[in-house]
Amino acid sequence: MKRKNINLARALRKKQTPQEIIIWSRLRNRQFHNLKFRRQYTIGEYVVDFICLDKKIIIELDGWQHKKEFSGHKEKERTKFLQEQGYKVVRFWNNEINNNIDAVFLKLEEVLDSL
Repeated sequence: MKRKNINLARALRKKQTPQEIIIWSRLRNRQFHNLKFRRQYTIGEYVVDFICLDKKIIIELDGWQHKKEFSGHKEKERTKFLQEQGYKVVRFWNNEINNNIDAVFLKLEEVLDSL
């Protein structure tokens, strides 16, 4: 299973959504608070969009394809697993990134301040 997830993560890194490109352009190379972020990172059986291992923050981006899944049992189970591993999961809808990227990063700053 782990090998399958690693291959999936590699494929997802090659096929980023426009919103992932926008977020990654501000997170990469320690541009955000000098923190090291990784993208499409595997944790257990899951692949998360972005993660800062030092601060134990996971950033998940959700578009229309996730709307049904986000409210379902599978997504709650996934989030619970990640939280049990000690991670803070922060979610943003694609339209938030498209319409107000500054607010997205203000929210991330608030999360960092609360840790």
